[in-house]
Amino acid sequence: MVLFNETETIIADWPTAALVAPDALPDRFEVRLTEGTDAAAYMEAVKKAAPNLVAFPPEGEEEFVVIVLVTVTLLTLMLAVVAALGVFNTAVLSTRERRRDLGMLKSIGMTPGQVVVMVVTSMAALGALGGLLGIPIGVAAHRVVLPAMANAAQVGFPSVVLDVYKGPTLALLALAGVAIAAVGALVPARSAARATIAEVLHNE
Repeated sequence: MVLFNETETIIADWPTAALVAPDALPDRFEVRLTEGTDAAAYMEAVKKAAPNLVAFPPEGEEEFVVIVLVTVTLLTLMLAVVAALGVFNTAVLSTRERRRDLGMLKSIGMTPGQVVVMVVTSMAALGALGGLLGIPIGVAAHRVVLPAMANAAQVGFPSVVLDVYKGPTLALLALAGVAIAAVGALVPARSAARATIAEVLHNE
């Protein structure tokens, strides 16, 4: 059940509404059509079956959903870019601090490809660790912040709004953390792999 205090409107299933107002009668029906259904033909059929009902399609809902999805997608991409840049900066500092170690490893036979794998793997491990720590914190923050926002707006949310993080979604978020870390470390890793042994030891 959702309560909108400013309009004195309650959105609920019929059994719940009957408990609140047993004598109330519905004055509007909202119908979700199955995919592929002709909305115009359905409305025409409703008018013929019940001339006293006025059938009309929702206005502006699809555009609003598109705007919300585009906004969320852009914010997600921006956060991913910021995270990748943070990993990039960390990888650059790490490879510069370990230039001598990398030079010694290359002098005993480590190939450039192995250098890339080593640097990317180390950053990916940090990404996995960050995901394991960040995901539970994010889920907990979601369960605290969203009800607090709802209470401030005097709006009640159903449990389905809070239970949005399922197992596959959490696994995908963890993999995304690893992928972002690997992508952010790729350029510094390739730069470290291209450095020659003489250049590294000379700088030391």
